[in-house]
Amino acid sequence: MMMMLRSLSRPLERCLGVRAGGDALMWHADLKPHASGDFSIAVVQANNCLEDQSQVFTSPFATYVGVYDGHGGPEASRFVNKHLFPFLHKFATEQGGLSADVIKKAFNATEEEFLCLVKRSLSVRPQIASVGSCCLVGAILIDVLYVANLGDSRAVLGRKASGDKENTVVAERLSTDHNVGVEEVRKEVEELHPDDSHIVVYTRGVWRIKGIIQFGNPVPLKRPVITAEPSILIRKLKPQDQFLIFASDGLWEQLSDEAAVNIVFKNPRAGIARRLVRAALQEVAKKREMRYSDIKKIKKGIRRHFHDDITVIVIYLDKHRGSFCNKRTKQNAMGCTVAPVDIYSFNADGGDEDLLQKIT
Repeated sequence: MMMMLRSLSRPLERCLGVRAGGDALMWHADLKPHASGDFSIAVVQANNCLEDQSQVFTSPFATYVGVYDGHGGPEASRFVNKHLFPFLHKFATEQGGLSADVIKKAFNATEEEFLCLVKRSLSVRPQIASVGSCCLVGAILIDVLYVANLGDSRAVLGRKASGDKENTVVAERLSTDHNVGVEEVRKEVEELHPDDSHIVVYTRGVWRIKGIIQFGNPVPLKRPVITAEPSILIRKLKPQDQFLIFASDGLWEQLSDEAAVNIVFKNPRAGIARRLVRAALQEVAKKREMRYSDIKKIKKGIRRHFHDDITVIVIYLDKHRGSFCNKRTKQNAMGCTVAPVDIYSFNADGGDEDLLQKIT
């Protein structure tokens, strides 16, 4: 059912999502319905090939969000974008509903499928062995929120403050950043590799596993460093919960959790994801002592020297605040929004099919 809905909706989504005026590398869908309210999505491309992939699946009873930030190339993130949700649907159907175990099985199955594909194509495309993807998934089922994360994409909740500060909003981080730039994560990796004093290396201003982000060349490792088992949070939604922000690290490198939440809280809904992306780009321009209008003129590839690909999805939680949600809204919530595979070509299908054809 999920795959059928996806294939039927994708041509429609290419019409509903549009490029942002003045920036040929930005795409957005300003406001769409889901079972619990509205959502907004925006993507800006910096790499030669867009390595961020994303999707929102909506039904009258559930909302699923996926943000996949690739590294070393787009192959892994595109693969996850095609296969993870169907695996979630398959295992949830088999086990009678979503659970932490279902999510872990879906992540593992997606990993195994991609590894099989890599092995089959290694002789003709050896570089595919060096690609990977972060993976952030959110699911809202009635009043329960699931957040699963691998990597440094992030989910942040905006909730109303209590007491005397009822007109303010508080940022609550829901995911754990898996990044050795975080001291706690770095220490965990070092403790798992007591016999390797160079398992984590500070290079070019950042901490990396062995000093690199992926293994393009043979690197001596005595045991695996990376796992496909996600960190999972399960949380009951409350009346004070206002909205969720799911975004790749391209956003969080420029904006704090609090800054992003305040932007959503203080501005109109329509185009809110696009507003967050622009706020991040304005920060980029400020750091480089440039104008925002100059950033928008920089071509893909070259633009990666200024900022990363950025994906932002904002999910409003009206139903859980007691707001009115009629049957028509729920019926309109059925569908799947998939950001274009590559913003520059504005292609939501062809690039993906061409990529998989080359791999197989």
